[in-house]
Amino acid sequence: MKSPRFPTPASNGLAPRQRTRPRLVALLLAALLVAPPLPAQNLPNLGDVERTELSPLMERRLGERIMLDLRRDRDYLDDQPLKEYLNTLGATLVGVRPDARDKRGDAVVDFDFFAVRDPMLNAFAMPGGFIGVHTGLLLAAQNESELASVLSHEIGHVTQRHIARMLGSQRQDSLIPLAAVLIAVLAARTSPDLASAAMAGGQGLAIQRQLNFGREAEREADRIGLQILRDGGFDTSGMLAFFGRLQASGRAYSDTAPAYLRTHPLTTERMADIQARISRDRYRQVADSADFELMRARARVLQDSSAEGLVQAARYFDTQLQQHGRAQMLAARYGLSMVALRQGNPKRAQALLDEAQAQQRNANSTVLASHGIEIAIADRRANDALALAGQANQRFPLSRGIASQYADTLLLAGRNDEAVRYLRDQIQLYRQEPGLQQKLARAYAAQGKQALQHLALAESYALSGGIPAALDQLSMARRAPDASFYDQSVIDARERELRAQRIEELKEKELR
Repeated sequence: MKSPRFPTPASNGLAPRQRTRPRLVALLLAALLVAPPLPAQNLPNLGDVERTELSPLMERRLGERIMLDLRRDRDYLDDQPLKEYLNTLGATLVGVRPDARDKRGDAVVDFDFFAVRDPMLNAFAMPGGFIGVHTGLLLAAQNESELASVLSHEIGHVTQRHIARMLGSQRQDSLIPLAAVLIAVLAARTSPDLASAAMAGGQGLAIQRQLNFGREAEREADRIGLQILRDGGFDTSGMLAFFGRLQASGRAYSDTAPAYLRTHPLTTERMADIQARISRDRYRQVADSADFELMRARARVLQDSSAEGLVQAARYFDTQLQQHGRAQMLAARYGLSMVALRQGNPKRAQALLDEAQAQQRNANSTVLASHGIEIAIADRRANDALALAGQANQRFPLSRGIASQYADTLLLAGRNDEAVRYLRDQIQLYRQEPGLQQKLARAYAAQGKQALQHLALAESYALSGGIPAALDQLSMARRAPDASFYDQSVIDARERELRAQRIEELKEKELR
């Protein structure tokens, strides 16, 4: 029995309520036409990179292409605190395996952890080190070791390049058809109609088989994940406890088994192997990080921000306050503060945050600091927001979320010159973040610099995959009355690059 490494139609993934999108239907049909079936493969130990035709560079490009589509999905959570938490936890796990980020051939393996708004219990790895976590899985984990065990398992798939090895018999110039196949499967998650289409006929089944991992791959990911968990200082029994609870849930509710069980079938043999491997480990009680419960509260609010969803979340937090556990009470107050802010009551949100901060023994919480800035911005308290963001930026200089909020507060306070200087420095550090370019465009607009505003917007659209929109912005920049000779040179050079990239995209569409 094999398990798909991507959220499959059976998992009812991202958003079954969404309508079928014609572009994604076209991708699905293209995938059915161009993807030949692959023979079943057993996956023992990792072979040489040279023997794998899908190179690390191609694998990364494939993952980035899929992420462009996924980031445009409304259930992709572009939430800085949650993203930072997952990437911090992920970096801790990756850091104990020195070869995880080693340079391989013509690319450096990097990891990007992100969250998806979905109540189903699931996580998935994609080509190039992109690892997604459903909010439902975050809420199901009872402690940080359980969550870390799932991430470690997914890291194991990435480090062993299971996806690349599955697709290894495809030629490197088949990147376009491969992207179509993988995007089509992600597209199928958004609609039951697409799910049915994806599985219709023998060719659809062949595609599904291409994305399935065999038992050997799952065992390999278990072994590597368990070692990563152990070396990272987490409780190894967390893996067995979490998988065991999922398996029991699947037996009790066979028709509604957690998605993670359907995409990662837990055989008795695999569970016994995990049990045998941890039996020699000395028990150690591992305390959760200060942010674990806070992030579970945040995920609960973000999972359903509708009016009814917020009411239900508030009820849950009210009940949690009665548990008298310090971490649970802190998370409940933080969650209630988030709910109040989203219900348009920043005063109550601030009062609840004050209670949470009074309870917090460790004042160095980026999560609570970020939320305080968020409240001040929503309440239009520009000076307070700027002061809070400035202090937080000094205390947490490596926090990208705090850095982004600091730029927001500079703009809110009308300190546009400072905002431009600060954002240009940040863009040098984080060149692939379209949000920073959008903020820079706002700062230039406030300064009345039209050409630079459109140039920044062009970069933002280009980073988001919208090349036609980026070219439109470059045309506007060219026509701007304040465009200097230097600006025109920059526009010419960037336009040539984007037009060449656009031609390549059109060629790819023809091949589909």
